[in-house]
Amino acid sequence: MAVSRIKAVLPSNVQKVWSIVTSLENYQWRSDLDRIEVLNEKQFVEYTNAGFPTTFTVTLSEPFRRWEFDMENSSMSGHWTGIFTEKDGQTEIEFTENVVPKKLIMMPFVKAFLKRQQKQYVTDLEKALQDSGN
Repeated sequence: MAVSRIKAVLPSNVQKVWSIVTSLENYQWRSDLDRIEVLNEKQFVEYTNAGFPTTFTVTLSEPFRRWEFDMENSSMSGHWTGIFTEKDGQTEIEFTENVVPKKLIMMPFVKAFLKRQQKQYVTDLEKALQDSGN
């Protein structure tokens, strides 16, 4: 199993950050995604720009505090936890991914891939907040 965690403080209130991160309709701020297909109120599929699908199943949603889901595709399975904390009008996020690759040969590369992916996600999120006027 590979575990990757990222923390950041964003110059926006928690309601705004939450609404951007959890929206399944307004995902265009994500540079890694082509589209999201909503299957039902608990499941959705994200398609990368290369068309690679990953299915997500929401396991916990505490608005403005915590969002969790299981994720699976042909290469890995895992769990994602997002914690949102408002402090002085800013929002601290802490996102943790626990991933198990389905092919052992991928194990040495998974953590570096997750770190890179998380960094890009936070960069995209910061830009989305700037574009929306915080």
